[in-house]
Amino acid sequence: MKRLSEEVVHFFQNQGCVIVSTIDENGYPGNSCKGIVDIDREGHVYLLDLYRAKTYENLKVNPNISVTAVDEHKFIGYCLKGKARIVTQGEIESHLKKAWEERITSRLTRRLIKNIHGEKGHARHPEALLPEPEYMIAMDVVEIVDLAPH
Repeated sequence: MKRLSEEVVHFFQNQGCVIVSTIDENGYPGNSCKGIVDIDREGHVYLLDLYRAKTYENLKVNPNISVTAVDEHKFIGYCLKGKARIVTQGEIESHLKKAWEERITSRLTRRLIKNIHGEKGHARHPEALLPEPEYMIAMDVVEIVDLAPH
């Protein structure tokens, strides 16, 4: 497992969403948008997948995964590569459930404030309609790719 710098952890903690890539049964990549629940310096990343669809099926066949995020304004980004495992609802630790609830609350709050200030956005508050998580993806990072030009 690869240790993460404080800079990388902080970068991912501040992302609203990340792009998660997995490999399907035919060897083709699949990409989806997921929310990070938690990330630590030890190289553990916890992602929430609410719909038990293609990402879930891909990970059952092939545990290889990558998580990518970029900040276009700052012109920085990272891709974390590693191995994933599926954590069932009954196995999700309470601090991770709490972290997810805090993330949803924070997103709702930010959206409400933007709406109050007259910024255009989604007319509804989709975060409030998200289903209860059935499982979580736990990833162990084995490689960090810095996407900033050198």
